[in-house]
Amino acid sequence: MTLGIEIGGTKLLLVLGDRTGKICDRRKLPVDPARGAAGIRHQIEGALPKLLNGRRIMRVGVGFGGPVDWKTGRICRSHQIEGWSEFDLAGWLRQLTGAPVAADNDANVAALGEAVRGAGVGFNPVFYVTLGSGVGGGLAVDGRIYHGAKPGEAEIGHVRLDRQGTIVEARCSGWAVDARIRELSAKEPKSVLARLAGQTMGGEAKHLATAWQQGDAAARRLLQETAEDLAFGLSHVVHLLHPEIIVLGGGLSGVGEPLRASVASALRPFMMEAFAPGPGIVLAALGEDAVPTGALELARRAN
Repeated sequence: MTLGIEIGGTKLLLVLGDRTGKICDRRKLPVDPARGAAGIRHQIEGALPKLLNGRRIMRVGVGFGGPVDWKTGRICRSHQIEGWSEFDLAGWLRQLTGAPVAADNDANVAALGEAVRGAGVGFNPVFYVTLGSGVGGGLAVDGRIYHGAKPGEAEIGHVRLDRQGTIVEARCSGWAVDARIRELSAKEPKSVLARLAGQTMGGEAKHLATAWQQGDAAARRLLQETAEDLAFGLSHVVHLLHPEIIVLGGGLSGVGEPLRASVASALRPFMMEAFAPGPGIVLAALGEDAVPTGALELARRAN
C-alpha cells in the first residue's frame, strides 16, 4: 500500500492507496492549533496503526500546508502551526513507517492530483489555487509539479493587490471571508447572510452560497468583491505562466458555480486582449481528496 498524508492548518487526512493510486481507506482528524506540531505528530502516530490494520506501507507521500524543501522533505517554515519550522518531516516519517517518503507543499501536491486525476486532465499547464484557511497555489507542467528555485511554491496567496501590502490571502482565504461576513452582519443584520451566519461561530463562508441563491444583495456583493480580488491576483498568473486551465479548490470553492462564474467573468477585464479568451476556470473535481490523491501520486513517482 501507499500512504498519502495531508497536514493542514485545520485538518489531518491519512489515506491508503493501491498500486493504481486509488484511495482504499482513510482517516480524517481535526487539527488543534494549540497543540502545535507535536500534537499533529501524536495524532499521526495514533491513527496509523488503525488505518494500516496489519497492511504494509511501501511508499509515503505528504502534502504539507507551508513551504517545504521538496528535495529533502524538511519543512522550511510554519505559518499556521507552531513547531514545524525546520522540522525533518520526511526523516521522521521514514522512521515511523520504514518506507521512503516524498514531501511537498500541499498546494503543489493538490495541483498534481488535479492535473493527473481531476479537473486538469487533458490540459497543460494546470494552475491550482486552494482557498482554505490560507490561499496557496501550485503549477503542474507536463503532468509534473513545477518548482522553480527553492523552496518552490507558487505563492499566489502572497501576491500583493496594492502597494500598501494587501495580499490575496488577506482577502480571499476562507478565514478572511469569514471575518468579512462577521463585519457585514454587524452592519447589515437584516440580510439573509447575516441571519444564516448568526447561527454559527466560525466557518461563516459556508452560508455564502445559500444566501446568494436566495438573492441576498449583501452576499452577492461580498462574493463579487472576493471574486474580483482573486481574479486580479490570478491575472498575474495568466500573464506570466499562461495556464490552459485554472482549478479552484479548498473549502471556499464549496460556494460552487457562483464563485467559479464570478471569477471567470472578473478575470477577463484584467487580461491583455492578446490572451483572450484566457484559461478555463473550473472547480476542483477531487474535492478534499485533491491533496491526498496528489500525495499518493507523488509517492508513486518518487525514486
